[in-house]
Amino acid sequence: MKDKKNNSSDKKKSYTKKPTNKRGDFKKRPPRQAPLPKVDDGKIRLNKFLANAGICSRREADVLIQTGVVEVNGKIITEMGFKVSDTDKVVCGGETLRHEKKVYLLMNKPKGFVSSLNDPYNRRNVVELLGKLKQSVIPVDPLGKDATGVLFLTNDEELVKRLTHPKQHIKKIYQVATSTNVSKTHLQQLINGVDLENGLTKMQEATHVGDGENKKLIGVEIHSSKSNIVKKMFEHLGYEVSKLDRVYYAGLTKKNLARGQWRFLTEEEINLLKMTTLNVKI
Repeated sequence: MKDKKNNSSDKKKSYTKKPTNKRGDFKKRPPRQAPLPKVDDGKIRLNKFLANAGICSRREADVLIQTGVVEVNGKIITEMGFKVSDTDKVVCGGETLRHEKKVYLLMNKPKGFVSSLNDPYNRRNVVELLGKLKQSVIPVDPLGKDATGVLFLTNDEELVKRLTHPKQHIKKIYQVATSTNVSKTHLQQLINGVDLENGLTKMQEATHVGDGENKKLIGVEIHSSKSNIVKKMFEHLGYEVSKLDRVYYAGLTKKNLARGQWRFLTEEEINLLKMTTLNVKI
């Protein structure tokens, strides 16, 4: 027993508390080196290339790659994350794909120009106003020849499909001028719905502009994707439309954009459009 006590006391004596470092005694860490800049080799992931080509979404592109239907320079690629450059030949399902930078444009359409690409009468087209733009773009929700205002154009085919999907309810606001006064009864009828050849169509809002003294100038809000539907609804009620100006489309306005001018959308505007259409499956 005595030996055990001595051993325990020896252990206690042998223990010495290490002195704490005083302030300023810590060794300074070497400064962190700045991360090396990422080298942009101009290559993009194969799934993004397929999506940019407009044939599918990125998620669908992953499935195509995994199933072995995509070739790069004659070699079947099944590797996820594989990157390609502009000079690579990409073939999907026997079709050679072309990579084209996605562009998003906003135009304040002038009167006298058609915005449909398939015009049998070969009239002046809004595409002529784009000058030497390298990419070929599609007018989304085209305006008639005599209509003016906000027109969105892009080569992003997936976004076009989403914006024009029948289940998509894109907010659009127009100013309509008629040859005769529009009654309040007819304004309410526009909201309740007008039965046309392609079915019942309703406006979310229809009211006289400003103080309401000018009964020939109407502001309307509509979410229908049917072509040229605003003019058709007024004509169905017996009114001749002398002016149709779209002032708002899916969050886009013609602010600071003169008639006939156009500009590229900002990154924020592009993201807004894409977020607006996320709820629609195509």
